[in-house]
Amino acid sequence: MALGPKNFRMSINSVNFQTAQFLTSAATLAQCPPDLGREIAFCGRSNAGKSSALNALTGQKNLARTSRTPGRTRLLNFFVLSQDQRLVDLPGYGYAKVPASVKQNWHRHLDQYLRNRQCLRGLILLMDIRHPFREFDRMMMDWSVQSGVPLHILLTKADKVQRQKQQSNLVAAQARLADDMTVQLFSSTQHLGINQLANQISTWLEI
Repeated sequence: MALGPKNFRMSINSVNFQTAQFLTSAATLAQCPPDLGREIAFCGRSNAGKSSALNALTGQKNLARTSRTPGRTRLLNFFVLSQDQRLVDLPGYGYAKVPASVKQNWHRHLDQYLRNRQCLRGLILLMDIRHPFREFDRMMMDWSVQSGVPLHILLTKADKVQRQKQQSNLVAAQARLADDMTVQLFSSTQHLGINQLANQISTWLEI
C-alpha cells in the first residue's frame, strides 16, 4: 500500500528530503561544487528512472527533469539538502542518440567523478526490474567493490511485473551482491520502496 505524504515524513530519519533544491550542473569534475560534506549519487542506464526516483524521494514533481527521450541527462546535476548534504543525478548510460565522441566525453568525466570525489558516501544504482544486470550495471558494481563505496540497488518499475515476479527477481539479485551492497524493489509511480530508500540514504549521509 502506498504511503501518503504524512506517513512518508514520519518514516524517514533526520534528513529532510523535501527541502531539496537544485544547486548546479557540471560537465567536468572541475565544475563540481567544493568537495566537502557528503554526497549520494544516483546512477543507471538511460531510462532506468533516476529522475523519477529523485522526484518521488523528495516529494517534488519537477525537481529532476524527466523525459521520454533516453539519455537526456548529460551533466552531473547537484541537489542540496543541507549545507553539507547533497544528492547527485549522474548522466545516464545507454542509447542516447548522440555522437560516439560525446558519449566518450560523458563517460570520461563520470569516471573522474567516481574515482576522485572524496565526499561521495554511497551510490544508488537503478536497474529496470525487467532488464537487470546489464553491462553498465555490472561495471558500477565492480567499481563499488574496487573503491569501497557502498552501493544500493533499486529494481525500478516494479509495478510493471506481477508480485511473484518481483520477489523472484529480488531474490535473484540478492544472490549477486558483494559486500556493502543492498537491493530493494522500487516503483516511483506507486511509491513502493520510497521509505526504504530514504532510510538507506539517511544512514549514509549521517555517518
